[in-house]
Amino acid sequence: MADPRRDRAGNVEFLRHAYRRLAELARELVKFGAIGAVAFVIDTGGTNLLRFGIGWGPLISKVIATVIAATFAYLGNRYWTFRHREQSGLAREYFLFFVLNAIGLLISLLVIGFVTYTLGLEDALSYNIAILTGTALGTLFRFWSYKKWVFLPGAEASPPAVSQSQINGHVYLLNKSSEKNSPPPLPR
Repeated sequence: MADPRRDRAGNVEFLRHAYRRLAELARELVKFGAIGAVAFVIDTGGTNLLRFGIGWGPLISKVIATVIAATFAYLGNRYWTFRHREQSGLAREYFLFFVLNAIGLLISLLVIGFVTYTLGLEDALSYNIAILTGTALGTLFRFWSYKKWVFLPGAEASPPAVSQSQINGHVYLLNKSSEKNSPPPLPR
């Protein structure tokens, strides 16, 4: 028979590990969001300045502003958001970061191009709605891809192993629980 105290210790350790991982993810999301907010201001402000202030085309304005914002975002994410993650080489990270940003930019350019050239909407409101939509879709892609390919997880302790006695203890407790809650057997 399994020792219930040992089972509880295993459960507590599992919950602590799960909480630490969730807390780390929450911290990363908040920092990623803060860096993203500043990069968004650089990107959107720069795009509008180039498009409506200087009079450049809608796509080239977006490309130039995005390159500037992406450089800021790389530095902020590498040295703040994901600084605790393994560094796999600045050249590798930088290259992957910009390849993935190029894909995110392509998503935005497709939305802007559709709104501007297919729908024929060239006013500032339509342009900015297209920027917001493309940026939102690109951001979802970038968060997932950065974690997967650019800022790799550092070496961490593996989650606590579940022993056979813990499994047996859970089965025993489940059986005891179901015995208490089950109706009395029918007479034969």
